[in-house]
Amino acid sequence: MHQPARRRFGAALLATTGAHLLPGTLTAAWAQAYPAKPLKLIAPYPAGGGVDTVARLIAERLAPRIGQPITIENRPGAGATIGADALAKSPADGYTLMLGSITDYAIAPHVHKNLGFDMRRDFVPIVEVGFGTVGLVVTADLPVKNVQELIALAKSKPGQLSYASSGIGGLQHLNAEMFKQMAGVDLVHVPYKGTTQFLPDLMSGRVPMSIDSMPAHLPHIKSGKLRALAVATRARVPMLPDVPTMAEAGLPGYETATNYTLFAPTGTPREAVAMLSRETNVVLQQADVRDKLLAMGIIIVGGSTEAAQARVPAEMAKWANVIKTGNIKLD
Repeated sequence: MHQPARRRFGAALLATTGAHLLPGTLTAAWAQAYPAKPLKLIAPYPAGGGVDTVARLIAERLAPRIGQPITIENRPGAGATIGADALAKSPADGYTLMLGSITDYAIAPHVHKNLGFDMRRDFVPIVEVGFGTVGLVVTADLPVKNVQELIALAKSKPGQLSYASSGIGGLQHLNAEMFKQMAGVDLVHVPYKGTTQFLPDLMSGRVPMSIDSMPAHLPHIKSGKLRALAVATRARVPMLPDVPTMAEAGLPGYETATNYTLFAPTGTPREAVAMLSRETNVVLQQADVRDKLLAMGIIIVGGSTEAAQARVPAEMAKWANVIKTGNIKLD
């Protein structure tokens, strides 16, 4: 029986005989009927950005596979916590999802007071879509050609080299704090509102470095205005094959990445979660989807809900330690 026909059959079965079904049969009938109406996918960042772009690509390819349209709802602000709060307060019925970041929500409890959600309590990670490559970039005029030379320069000029970030408490800020701690250097934080705002200063050398998600920097690396010294992934990445990892560059254990994970509210029926996970994994294997994401610097992960969930406590512990070690005041 084709998928739409199965859904109509399941809906009719629920409507006509639901009161007489045993719980197990009711669950099976519900699973056949789902999804019976359009879905909403929250993107907790502005339209046009990386998260929004990935959300629209996933929604476009997932919708025909599940037989229902998927509408994107942009809910930006407060480090992606406005969108996350909206998801936590949504009905756990499989019809409201969010493309968010395990990393963002691992940092959020240490940054924002009185959050209206808790990632461990309120979210079910359906599937980890992928991770965006983070790299250490410096202005082309900085007299260093590798990470060890940068560390040596920073140690020779303590408190004189600065780094740009998209704001206090954001991933870029904490990326650099972790670098400072592991390399034993003293750098000055210069917060901006976002990558777009600090790129002119980075390229001009006014601020000499940043540890940032790579897509916005790739054109300037290719043009020679910026230099990538290392990527913060476990292995080298296809878009920068000649750039070493942080481990290869002399900082073993330094790993960080932006994250794209599909979430549902806790309590969403496991049949819906399983179906969405399965179909999203199929979408992620489509060659043109992989090519489009790779062009954005995003490495596809895929896999199970359990694999995504396993990352949560590790990420929370990692960033809590960075904040505590650095005595960083984020309020």
